[in-house]
Amino acid sequence: MARRTLDYTMDFLKELTGLPPKHFKQVVSKALALTSEPFPSDAKQLQGYDDLFRIDSGEYRIVYTVTETEVKIIIVGKRNDDEVYARLRRK
Repeated sequence: MARRTLDYTMDFLKELTGLPPKHFKQVVSKALALTSEPFPSDAKQLQGYDDLFRIDSGEYRIVYTVTETEVKIIIVGKRNDDEVYARLRRK
């Protein structure tokens, strides 16, 4: 199967640029890996959403959608609180 392109929201980009360097690298690496394997073993579909999935990257959670040609990163946030889900619901 061909690689998918990677797209992202401005919310994701804003959060990403505020991460410490170590976490920045981890999140970017995980996001790029989704282009070749959009459903890694730790991916889970979000309850209540037909098209949203999440994966963990260190201390952070990445929420994304997948189509035939694209992976779009919606949001990233800390795993240890529900802040990422609260921000997602506000969208």
